[in-house]
Amino acid sequence: MSHKQGLENYPDALRWSFGDSPELADELLQLVREGHKTATCSSYHAFKNEETPQVGDYNIILDGAGQPSCVIRTRSLTLVRYCDVTAEMAAKEGEGDKSLAFWREGHQRYFEREGSFAPDMLLVFEEFELVEVF
Repeated sequence: MSHKQGLENYPDALRWSFGDSPELADELLQLVREGHKTATCSSYHAFKNEETPQVGDYNIILDGAGQPSCVIRTRSLTLVRYCDVTAEMAAKEGEGDKSLAFWREGHQRYFEREGSFAPDMLLVFEEFELVEVF
């Protein structure tokens, strides 16, 4: 199946990339493709003007250059405060040494860049499965 045919299988899928830079998008995408990253989180307020993910949704993940790279499917969604994220949740994000300390440090920096960090901020924690790689 061609790359274009693969995309046509997911006409309603949202297209987006991880992170806030091309480098971070590529780094996190690689973790998904290798099976290390099976979850992600976003500030709840980031969805104020966007469509909120739903269980069963397909998403086309873009690389740092904006090109489609893979498809993921949302398995579960959990609302959780930043301060209540568990070590198990942090490990599912697959970043660094997969520890809660690493997760907190990296995500605090990310949310500070976004302008939304607070220890009690509400997050949408999304678990997903890799469906297809292009």
